[in-house]
Amino acid sequence: MTITYSCIANGRVILAELALTGGNYQDAVSSVLKLVLLKAEKKTTARIGSYVYHTLLIDGITYLCATDNPLDVTLPSAFLDEVSRTCSENPVMFQESFPPSNAIVADFQQVLGRCMMKHNQSQGEFMISDLKSQVTDVKNSMSQNIDKMLKREEKRNILIDRTDNLQVAKSSVAPCSLLGQAQEVFYNFASAWCQDKSLGLRCQKTWV
Repeated sequence: MTITYSCIANGRVILAELALTGGNYQDAVSSVLKLVLLKAEKKTTARIGSYVYHTLLIDGITYLCATDNPLDVTLPSAFLDEVSRTCSENPVMFQESFPPSNAIVADFQQVLGRCMMKHNQSQGEFMISDLKSQVTDVKNSMSQNIDKMLKREEKRNILIDRTDNLQVAKSSVAPCSLLGQAQEVFYNFASAWCQDKSLGLRCQKTWV
């Protein structure tokens, strides 16, 4: 977000103003200053057109700024606080009769310009820092996802190896089992044959 316009006003009379971009701020500012006088509240926020206007009212002096982001109130609030504090440290700026001299106007504009540059720059640095933080979060998330994928792949390979080992074990056990069955059948047959032979020999001896 950028502070594009700011001004200092006494009532509805603008003492000094500064705009960083082209545009017709005068009509909107006039409406906002009128709203500030009607509400008589310390802080006022109004959205007119594509800008959001923030004001700070202290001892009849209105400090106003316009921004291009309706969501953030931290930056304009900090800006207005610093401008009002700086001006309050130089009470001579408000003691001259109206309209103020060119020198007083120049002093007001210097305060506005210095504070606008400072807070816009700090906002840019904050956005860069926030962007870096988002990039770091994305990198960490990608790293975690890759680790999870590798662990799942490792578990899958273990399961495949176990399945292969079971199949090999079954294929090696099957022939041994068939061989044992064949040996048992052969042994039973041989035993029966031997018994038959021995019975026949005993019968022949009896008859003789």
